[in-house]
Amino acid sequence: MTGTEEFITLENEKVAVKLSTKGGRVISATLKEYDNYKGEPLALFDKNESVFDLALVTAANQRVNTKDMYFTPIKGDNANAAVMRLQMNEGSYLDFTYTLQPNDYRMDFSIKGTGLNGMLSPSTETLGMTWIQDIRQQEKGRKFENRYVGLYYKVENDDVENLSETGNDSKNVNETLQWIGYKDMFFSTVLVAKEGFKEVKMDSRMYENGEYMKNFHTTATVSFDLNGTQTTDFQYFFLPNKYSLLNDYNDTLEDGQELRLEKLVPLGWGIFRWVNQYFIIPLFNFLGGFIDNYGWLIFLLTVIVKLILFPLTYKSYMSSAKMRVLRPQVEEINAKYPNQDQAMERQRQIMELYSRAGASPMSGCIPMLLQMPILIALFMFFPSAIELRHESFLWAHDLSTYDAIISWDAQIPLISTYFGNHISLFCLLMTITNIVYTKYNMEMTNTGQQQMPGMKTMMYLMPLMFLFIFNSYASGLTYYYFISTLITIAQTLFFRYTIDEEKLLAKLEANKRKPMKKSGFMKRLEEAQRMQQEQLKRQQDQLKQQREQREQQKNNRHR
Repeated sequence: MTGTEEFITLENEKVAVKLSTKGGRVISATLKEYDNYKGEPLALFDKNESVFDLALVTAANQRVNTKDMYFTPIKGDNANAAVMRLQMNEGSYLDFTYTLQPNDYRMDFSIKGTGLNGMLSPSTETLGMTWIQDIRQQEKGRKFENRYVGLYYKVENDDVENLSETGNDSKNVNETLQWIGYKDMFFSTVLVAKEGFKEVKMDSRMYENGEYMKNFHTTATVSFDLNGTQTTDFQYFFLPNKYSLLNDYNDTLEDGQELRLEKLVPLGWGIFRWVNQYFIIPLFNFLGGFIDNYGWLIFLLTVIVKLILFPLTYKSYMSSAKMRVLRPQVEEINAKYPNQDQAMERQRQIMELYSRAGASPMSGCIPMLLQMPILIALFMFFPSAIELRHESFLWAHDLSTYDAIISWDAQIPLISTYFGNHISLFCLLMTITNIVYTKYNMEMTNTGQQQMPGMKTMMYLMPLMFLFIFNSYASGLTYYYFISTLITIAQTLFFRYTIDEEKLLAKLEANKRKPMKKSGFMKRLEEAQRMQQEQLKRQQDQLKQQREQREQQKNNRHR
């Protein structure tokens, strides 16, 4: 069908949406409050980067695709509403009605047919829908951004799921979907169907380079009333992935179901997401209420988190201090039982020493494990916090991406692939402080026990590995790790100079003089040692018997 393409723009305080008479579809959505990494207005898509199409089957069994048809704009009284009409015949037409809500990221979209009984196949109860979109690169770090670009969907009366974000993926879904979302790192386009999407096929393909990150392709069927008494209703969301904003949309559905759009923000799984939802984000938002600079906000957040974890940190340090003051006695046991076949007895003696003194190697590990949910939650939170986007601090121009102090264009084998073409200063500072802390901590926690070969080297390699891993991560995250490690070093020095290790040793010696009931672990250890000694004795007896037999055979041959 021929015609002239015309454009209509609907806009409010937050978003500008452009409609085209060719296909009657949305061809552009721009978020007014945001820019991309080039400083240009942030368009989620434009022109042919997005396609919405409905397949109509005529009474003559011919297929008509709305994307190829020219619609006629119908004028109305509402400046934020537009009707695109596809005239099929005299008195027969298909209307696409768009209504942009005021000061909101939502746009209502409805489809209604009039007089189509004789035009479309009489068996028409659903329409085949195709929705395609190329996802633009919006952030400076393409490789890092691509990790957060994904096709998300919500199963009706169930949870939110997504296709793989690390490679190409496709999926056929038999259940009814409530919504489908094309998600970038910080922004999303979501299409909600009131009656749901059925027979859904989704495909995600990654671009290796260029201005686009991924291509998303969805086909589905949607309900359609051929008689024109009911409309097929959708809702578009063109919005930032801001947790508080997405969470507020949960109560917008009439049937009481929740959209769960907040799942577009990757906050981790299980307990880690729970920590972010109910502790980190509320604390972050509270501090943001009276601190304008997000660099100082992260600093204060780090201090608060370290204060909360202080009792666990203190308990962990006390455990290592006990092990340290007992080191001379451990070394005496090592000297007394130096051989490999004495390993069980050596270990039993050391464990008995710890037990009698009231020290335990594991008591320092448990506090560290209890801290992990918060540490991992923060690892998930900072890269997904849109509040840090384009916020500067010191030399970092944008806390949501890396802070390059040195960069280069040349592609260096392996280095460019695994490290990047830049050096992040906060990441470098984080690595240096980690190496310093590792060296100091290893000296402090040396208990005198034999370590696995290469363990010391591995402890120093870990910070260097983190340099490669985090070089392209958000500078807000590496800044947090840098400050957190500095505070940890300061806490360790404080503990070192305020805890009297001579008094601590005297207390442990007093514990040793108290009557002690053997623990279940010690009993099992002694039993294991006894069994090992018996097995060793049997092996020695067998070897002795074999030697005697060989000597006897040798003597018999000489006779």
